[in-house]
Amino acid sequence: MRQPLVFTIIAKDRPGIVRRVAEVLREHSGHWNQSSMSRLSGRFAGMLQADVPEAHLESCTAAMESLAEEGLHVVIRRGEPTQETASGPEYRLELVGNDRPGIVSDISTVLAAHKVNVHGLETLVEGASMAGGELFRAWASLQLPQGMDAQELTAHLEELANDLMVDIVLER
Repeated sequence: MRQPLVFTIIAKDRPGIVRRVAEVLREHSGHWNQSSMSRLSGRFAGMLQADVPEAHLESCTAAMESLAEEGLHVVIRRGEPTQETASGPEYRLELVGNDRPGIVSDISTVLAAHKVNVHGLETLVEGASMAGGELFRAWASLQLPQGMDAQELTAHLEELANDLMVDIVLER
């Protein structure tokens, strides 16, 4: 039987980090399933979900934790087997506007108030060459609760977009 594990990895960025983590998984018969990894402010930051045979759980966990000696800080948690549950439709949210503090907080407050689950979020701040400031961009993968009217959520997001002076698109 295989056990799902979730890993977070943070280290000073350098070549070979992904290779080293993959080696440890392979040595313990782990199966790399899903991951998201980025370079943020000179740091490597990664999240990984892998399945490891029960017989290798302790040795794999110990080997991953020993990567701290190489400057990789790894946190490991047991995952939960995926269960089919009744859930609503998935939507994609895109946002762009002048950067300012609080945009993610404001958007996530509206989403949480409507019990919308954020499955994925990517953000980026980039120069706005024409305006001379910075643009904030966000892309989110959302799951609406069963029975929620997407038009209602769109109306709340449009109201917030006007307050924040950003463009928000919600589409299936």
